[in-house]
Amino acid sequence: MSKSNPPTQRADSAEYLQRKSFFDQLITVYGRKPVLEILQDYSLKIFRVHLADSNRGGGIIDQIKQLAIQRNIEVCFHSRTELSRISRNSKQDQGAACDIHCPGYMPYRQALQTDQSATLIALDGVTNPQNLGMIIRSVTASPAYGLLLPSKGTADISPLVIKASAGTLFKGNILRCDSLLDALKDFKQQGYEVCTLSSHESTAITDFAPTAPIIFVLGNETEGVSREIAALSDHRIGIPMANGVESLNVAVTAALIAFRL
Repeated sequence: MSKSNPPTQRADSAEYLQRKSFFDQLITVYGRKPVLEILQDYSLKIFRVHLADSNRGGGIIDQIKQLAIQRNIEVCFHSRTELSRISRNSKQDQGAACDIHCPGYMPYRQALQTDQSATLIALDGVTNPQNLGMIIRSVTASPAYGLLLPSKGTADISPLVIKASAGTLFKGNILRCDSLLDALKDFKQQGYEVCTLSSHESTAITDFAPTAPIIFVLGNETEGVSREIAALSDHRIGIPMANGVESLNVAVTAALIAFRL
């Protein structure tokens, strides 16, 4: 006969999981102007503002402090070393960062537990920040559920990405993973199929009609998807080209696929 956990222990565990889920959904943005612009957007839920205690007063720093006070947002002061650990970019954080709570920004396993029929777009080695931002914008606006984004081999979420996404980064579903290969294997075990783009032996995108939950994988801007990801692929689709054009920008391709759904 097994012993059940005491009520207080279960409550503590539930509280811990709830807090962990909340912190998993935080996106940290750095740079004085990006932080100020985010504070000026009252539709965004900002958890905390971080400032270097070495910042001089006046200008944007004072505006950040005033807006934080108006919005009742906690402001934490740090040494430059501490702030660089928060921003993860000491060269460009300019002594300012903030944490934004984004419910759609989550570990991919969380999405697997809640929705096992969604259509996703995944990125394999997309390193250009502008392309990443434009892809986020297109996927967020499309019928696709969200974007599967690996932390390794992909552009970091930076002010350039935020600008290119036109702020949609904070509104859509972005599923995080460390390894895209491992994440795709997990999705396949749950009944998903993987589809990659190819110019050889492929089905035209206009003729492709998936019968199972599908993940479209877009590869690196110059080399395409990696061999390991290609080996997992269940389908290969192509976009017919005219006038001798060989390929499209990866962000344009993402938009075509997302809205073709």
